[in-house]
Amino acid sequence: MPQQEAALLELHYLPSIQYFSKLAHYPTVYIEQQEHYQKGSYRNRCHIVGANGPLRLSVPLQQGKNEQQQIRDVRIAYKEPWRQQHWQSIRSAYGSAPYFDHYADRLSPFFTSRYDTLFELSWALLQAICGMIPLSVGLLLTETYIAEAPGGIIGLRDTIHPKAHRGKPDPHFLPAFYPQVFEEKHGFLPNLSILDLLFCTGPQAAIILENSFIEP
Repeated sequence: MPQQEAALLELHYLPSIQYFSKLAHYPTVYIEQQEHYQKGSYRNRCHIVGANGPLRLSVPLQQGKNEQQQIRDVRIAYKEPWRQQHWQSIRSAYGSAPYFDHYADRLSPFFTSRYDTLFELSWALLQAICGMIPLSVGLLLTETYIAEAPGGIIGLRDTIHPKAHRGKPDPHFLPAFYPQVFEEKHGFLPNLSILDLLFCTGPQAAIILENSFIEP
């Protein structure tokens, strides 16, 4: 099958390997910026793995009816020192990973800078990590909300979800193996945040992402 022209995804915080396998495959990916926020999704959370097993990192949001808010209006809460906590968790999990020192200085500023909205933070991180891997994907923001993706664009919104029963089937993803920091203790844990792949494999990350995309 010839490679599709484009895909459509919502924006996640430090997205999963499954998410990035789409960015590695499609030359153009539209990021939805006209939707409403959805609670319980990857929009404000990710999963890494540390010495004690999988760990969820969640960006706290200001109180309000986020579910009814336009995604670009959802604001981050700073009552708790979550930025320091996230970076400390990342450093503790991956400080001994082969490529942590190579990328740490480029990632740590995101956990000292103050972003007003969740979208601003996640969009900046997404672009930065695409440059670190690196991926040649063209990232574009949607201009209007369309319920069904138009022709030539593969609609993947809400395909990738922390709860499998709330996601959609994805026959094009099969996580490729790579060595992990705590593999001897926990076994291979697939589809963690892209940080796990980046810190563990460095320049091989793009190849592993490509190998995780399955053609029909």
